[in-house]
Amino acid sequence: MADTATAARPQPTTDLDKALADLNVHGACIIENALEVAKLAEVRTALYRAAEADRTYGWAQQYQYGGDDHVNQRVWNLPSRDPVFCDLVEHPVAMHFVKQVLGWPALLSSMSANITAGGGQSMILHADQGYMPPPWSRPLGVNVAWCVDDFTAENGATCYIAGSNHWDGQGQGQDLGDKLVPLEAPAGSAIVMEGRLLHTNGVNRNGVQRAGIFSWYTLPIYLPQENWFLSLNPAVRQFGSETLQTLFGFRPQVMGRINGLDRI
Repeated sequence: MADTATAARPQPTTDLDKALADLNVHGACIIENALEVAKLAEVRTALYRAAEADRTYGWAQQYQYGGDDHVNQRVWNLPSRDPVFCDLVEHPVAMHFVKQVLGWPALLSSMSANITAGGGQSMILHADQGYMPPPWSRPLGVNVAWCVDDFTAENGATCYIAGSNHWDGQGQGQDLGDKLVPLEAPAGSAIVMEGRLLHTNGVNRNGVQRAGIFSWYTLPIYLPQENWFLSLNPAVRQFGSETLQTLFGFRPQVMGRINGLDRI
């Protein structure tokens, strides 16, 4: 498991070419100011409103991949919760990296938020495409994470092993905590992680609430994590753009056709 990344961590940038170069070397990159101030405020309000509704109606879920956590709250199926999340699904920054890493068409596999306010524990060390069969000669998915709040080492920012995207899947589930570094970024940033990168959530040690939205896109040959055909708000199906229809699987171009047609 040779470390092919340089010692330097990817720094926040607005240069998408520089960010793509960081992604190829480190497995992650940070695009600062990806969301305008007004859009960030809209996203933040919608997310915390959805999280509060889940708690009020007993729908709240604590999801910790590979662990038992009763602190972090996961909010699933965000595109059905508020139209602003559909804006994030097809945001130009997200689409730039989806097309650069995966090509087109692609699928949105899931879009959920993780909110932590203190305590909790880390997930197992994993790669997002870990459920996809090896060998991993290329990224099979890309995760675009939106920083709703500041991501800091103290409040549980996502931690990763730089260059582990070149390890061909080795290291999952192992204790490699000494190699983990936090992906620190200001609110409004987009953190892009390619599917082979080893990472986990950090532990919130200062009790400052931190929310991130994770949009996992894959090649169109893989079954999405979220069953959009059952769970998606019909309004999105009726009024969504062609890009959204493709990402949700309603514009199949090779597989998934109905009587040979590419319109469902």
